[in-house]
Amino acid sequence: MTAIDTKLEDQLLLEREIWAKGPPHALFKDLRQGCPVHWTREISEFPEEGGFWSVTSADDIHKVSRDWRTFSSELGGVTVISTIFPLELTRAMFIGMDPPKHDRVKALFQAGFTPKRIAAHEHAIREIVLKTLDGLEGRASCDLVNDVAQPVVSRVIGSFMGIPEEDDATWARLMNSTLGAGDPDLNPAGVESVMEKEIPEIFERCGRMIAQRREHPTDDLTSVLVHAEVDGQKLEEHEIVMGFFLLVAAGNDSTKATYCSGMRALMENPDQRQLLLEDPSLVPAAVEESLRMFPAFAHFRRTATKDTELGGRQIKEGERVVMWYVSSNRDESRFEDPDCFDVRRTTEHQAFGAGGRHFCLGTALARLELRILFEETLKRFPKMEIIGEPLTVESAFINQLKTLPVRLTP
Repeated sequence: MTAIDTKLEDQLLLEREIWAKGPPHALFKDLRQGCPVHWTREISEFPEEGGFWSVTSADDIHKVSRDWRTFSSELGGVTVISTIFPLELTRAMFIGMDPPKHDRVKALFQAGFTPKRIAAHEHAIREIVLKTLDGLEGRASCDLVNDVAQPVVSRVIGSFMGIPEEDDATWARLMNSTLGAGDPDLNPAGVESVMEKEIPEIFERCGRMIAQRREHPTDDLTSVLVHAEVDGQKLEEHEIVMGFFLLVAAGNDSTKATYCSGMRALMENPDQRQLLLEDPSLVPAAVEESLRMFPAFAHFRRTATKDTELGGRQIKEGERVVMWYVSSNRDESRFEDPDCFDVRRTTEHQAFGAGGRHFCLGTALARLELRILFEETLKRFPKMEIIGEPLTVESAFINQLKTLPVRLTP
């Protein structure tokens, strides 16, 4: 049983100022060492949400991830703040389901995301990256987030979903505004506007694609959703829309987040970048280190289905349990010098989850995209430099930069 540091008991975790510049790594370190399963009282901005348990160590997160009977995704939602989506819509995504329905719905997409099937897309993805980098020709500087990462990830996931290229920017705006609902730059109208504006627009646009696929089936993933059957029943319209949203949102945010933060780390650690320039075979390891240090999603949440014990703490039925991957990926019990960016590191991480049924479906695609992005960016701009101050999305859920201004050549 872990001894609890009572000085940490009153520490709040979601107050806005704590996340202004990204995850509070020093605070998470204190919690891992002194109160690894921490009860956080309600936060001032969303008092109606109540308190929650923060799970910060890799071992405890592994336990929660693999025990869906005790820690449910379906019961109460999958994020610590659940006011963005009504529970009905969250439960329409397979990440918001428990088995057996989760397994049946997720299985609809498994065949399209096997490593072998994803590897077959390498040439097409590299062409997308090269075309985007070609667009920087003649420029002295750019914003790596919006000029490189965003158009690449939008086109890659768009090609899987059957989104026309001319609609990429619109879907990027909708995803960024919805997932970064609390950030004043990404969503100037405030959190309430997501349900009033963005969600209706997502349903409207997706509804048109659904109607087209019903009339004219294709081989894209949107058509898979439209024509799929689970237990002999077609998916309802809102289930199709939310399945579409889940895949587009994950494809939009995951690779963009880790690529930009990884490139920032390489520019801030030129010795590590030099290792990759001298030995490009290290790029896959650099991808894994970037995923470890900069997981795209800071947390996911479960709800206790019964009274239970975790890390010496008594958790009651119905209480929220939040798995902080931005903490577990820097757990000193798993990683030597965890705050150091080391492209030669080989230890496993939890950026794609910590095992169990909810392990990320798009793992192979994310790794392939990241490898190609690192390879081609370093090849084209080996001396890229940061200029100005990178800005982080103000969010305790999506862990990413919203701007990264760089000079392309010295």
